Amino acid sequence: MDMDSASSVVLQALTQATSQDTAVLKPAEEQLRQWETQPGFYSVLLNIFNNHMLDVNVRWLAVLYFKNGIDRYWRRVAPHALSEEEKTSLRAGLITNFNEPVNQIATQIAVLIAKVARLDCPRHWPELIPILLESVKGQESLQQHRALLTFYHVTKTLASKCLAPDRRLFQELASNIYSFACSLWSHHTDCFLQQIYARDEAAALSSLERTLLSLKVRPDSPCREKLEKTIILYTKVLLDFLEHHPCAFIPLIQRSLEFAVSYVFTPVGEGVTFERFIVQCMNLIKIILKNDAYKPNKNIEDSKPESLEAHKIKTAFFTHSTLTEIGRRLVSHYLLLTEEELAMWEEDPESFGNGNLPCTEVLFLDIFHTYSQTLTPVLLEMVQNLQGPTNVEDSVQLLMKDAVYNAVGLAAYELFDNVDFDQWFKNQLLGELQVSHHRYKLIRRRVIWLIGQWISVKFKSDLRPLLYEVILSLMQDPDLVVRIETATTLKLNILERNTIFRTEQFLPYLESIFGLLFQLLQQVTECDTKMQVLHVISCVVERVNIQIRPYVGCLVQYLPLLWKQSEEHNMLRCAILTTLIHLVQGLGAESKNLYPFLLPVIQLSTDVSQPPHVYLLEDGLELWLVTLENSPALTPELLRIFQNMSALLELSSENMRTCFQIVNAYLYLSATEFLQNYAESLCRCFCSLLKDITNEGRVQVLKVVEIALKVSPTLAPHMFHPCCQLSSEVFWMERYPVVMATYLGIIGRVLLQNSSFFSSFLTQMASECSQEMEQLLGSLIEMWVDRMDNITQPERRKLSSLALLSLLPSDNGVIQDKFCGIINITVEALHDVMTEDPETGTYKDCMLMSHLEEPKLSDDEEPPTEQDKRKKLVRTNTADAHVCFLTHHNAVYIVVVMRTPINLCC
Repeated sequence: MDMDSASSVVLQALTQATSQDTAVLKPAEEQLRQWETQPGFYSVLLNIFNNHMLDVNVRWLAVLYFKNGIDRYWRRVAPHALSEEEKTSLRAGLITNFNEPVNQIATQIAVLIAKVARLDCPRHWPELIPILLESVKGQESLQQHRALLTFYHVTKTLASKCLAPDRRLFQELASNIYSFACSLWSHHTDCFLQQIYARDEAAALSSLERTLLSLKVRPDSPCREKLEKTIILYTKVLLDFLEHHPCAFIPLIQRSLEFAVSYVFTPVGEGVTFERFIVQCMNLIKIILKNDAYKPNKNIEDSKPESLEAHKIKTAFFTHSTLTEIGRRLVSHYLLLTEEELAMWEEDPESFGNGNLPCTEVLFLDIFHTYSQTLTPVLLEMVQNLQGPTNVEDSVQLLMKDAVYNAVGLAAYELFDNVDFDQWFKNQLLGELQVSHHRYKLIRRRVIWLIGQWISVKFKSDLRPLLYEVILSLMQDPDLVVRIETATTLKLNILERNTIFRTEQFLPYLESIFGLLFQLLQQVTECDTKMQVLHVISCVVERVNIQIRPYVGCLVQYLPLLWKQSEEHNMLRCAILTTLIHLVQGLGAESKNLYPFLLPVIQLSTDVSQPPHVYLLEDGLELWLVTLENSPALTPELLRIFQNMSALLELSSENMRTCFQIVNAYLYLSATEFLQNYAESLCRCFCSLLKDITNEGRVQVLKVVEIALKVSPTLAPHMFHPCCQLSSEVFWMERYPVVMATYLGIIGRVLLQNSSFFSSFLTQMASECSQEMEQLLGSLIEMWVDRMDNITQPERRKLSSLALLSLLPSDNGVIQDKFCGIINITVEALHDVMTEDPETGTYKDCMLMSHLEEPKLSDDEEPPTEQDKRKKLVRTNTADAHVCFLTHHNAVYIVVVMRTPINLCC
């Protein structure tokens, strides 16, 4: 492209491309798109956006086309890549001067220079950094600012490169410019402060912009905002230094603590501090307190000198008076509810209190834990000063009591030995909860929260009925925040496993509380709040189990509507799935009435072709499993869902174990119907998995096959058949005893239950191994006998012994040769499973289960599921071992007497 003629036509096209008339705009854009690959096009664009006399919009568009061209055509390997000659010329033109008058265009030029630097600096553009540094040192204000702006974007871009050679190059670059950047920052900061004192606002703002660019550029902000951001950047430098170089920070601990504490906890900071600065200072104190590098070992002699020095500095600084002032001010100033929080309570109660633990509360916890002996009397004195009901007209005292109770709840574990919470609950807190004035809702909400914090610390079981009375009352409070907080306390009481939860204490209140929870679930509108309430409901259902059945009708009717409404809120749907899991467990066999809603939910949640499965899969699989475990019978719809399983098994994800449990549940539920429909697809999946899975995963696959053999001896060998194709692995699997033991368990079960299939299996095995069948049988028996010690479970040892014994009636010479080995392991297995009856003095099989045995459930045990009952039926399906006289060549070898039932569930 000829430069002189090209400039005018490109300029005309750019001008037309800024038009609002699409009839003019579209053809111009198409023409510019065609020129993108023409040599010289980007040189023309460079001349246009460097010409400050042209229209700003035209220059802006020229910069954008240039920047896009870098992404598409600058790399050497790109189609229609720019020539090296043109790139050299462009690089030189980009850094000829730094005098762009328009801020937006200057920023875009800085960005595109950084894009080129990412690809070419320093190898093909070694002059870039020296020219930038030289321009930054210049005295002309605009040039200095633009060069500094470009310098920032270049260093930011180079720092983002991840490859090791690039990182090394940047480290070399950083080591050369770091001191310069620090001196530049210091210089502009000094200038800014001098100009502030001289009340030269325009000059101060300009210096402040340069100060920020020295650290992190944010142009076009008001002066106060920039000043605050500068201060935050200062504190961030301190925090980063402390985090990454704690030992080097030790000389700064004293001054950092003095600085932070004086501004945050003394009158020095009044009127000058702002929220983000306070947060940074609190983080600085917290990290110094908790830093492991500043803590000596329990054995002082083993401590590092640096740790001892840091600990000495902290001990000297945190005197009794300093800690007392910090503790009082944390509670009386920083734990107070703010006007913004109180306004949110009124205007958006569901969002109130839904944030993370504030920085103030985190610092309070850390400092109270570290210096509890000093701070405990301070806090208890504050509690004592607030005893008795507070005047509802005194908003200051109400807020103070809320803050003090908040502190007592946060420090519950530290106050264990100093507060008789049971007495406080009966003598003081109950009275606070009975004050119904609307302004006292602050205290009602805080007290029920406080009880929730102390439940797992110190709260007598005998007081639970009284607590349930309180919860029942507060669940009807006119204030929504109080009701939500009460539900949370109920969850803590029920969920907390460290506490003594007695179902019989809760049952008298179950119907009323569950009904009020359901009303609350309907009343709240925010997704997060509905999730919170659903979690409470799930906890209640889980704890009371089958006792919930009379009261879930309304919830069961409402959940389908909530599921439909939550189509765009997958996390809420996860909460619904969790609730359904506990509902199914509580309803047991009655959960079949939920199938019209339940099964489509499982279908969607476990279908990997549906986008929501990313969020719903784990809970959906769990719901699928408990549905099968509690199903009284297999329905066509429940059977059809298994179509999702093939894709799930192919994922080989962390949910694989649950998938195997689901397969097992189908086998226990209706093995014949299930295998008739899905044996073939399972064969393919298992065959694929066995070739490419860990040993633990292989054991899980084989256990599924083993269960299939238990519940369906006739059909299951067809599922077992793909494993035959991998049977040659048996011999090298001796290195993996658990896999081998499981595999041999399957072979033993087939041998006992379906000897004809075992013969065909052995024939196929011999063919694959290119051996005679008798030779292979001999090797198998020999390996089986030799490796019997690897089979550690008594039931598996018994199964192997019975399987090998079943071969002895044969006249096969190979089997007769192994006779002694088989008898030896049989006697060993017999000793493993026989125990002496203390009443009769006789020996019996410890694995023999009587048909009449009905184990009694304790109060803490859940009733058996439908699957538990099905498993018991399988366990009681026994067969007797044979008693045989074995003769050969007119000689009696031995009488094997094992008149013990074969426990086929083993």
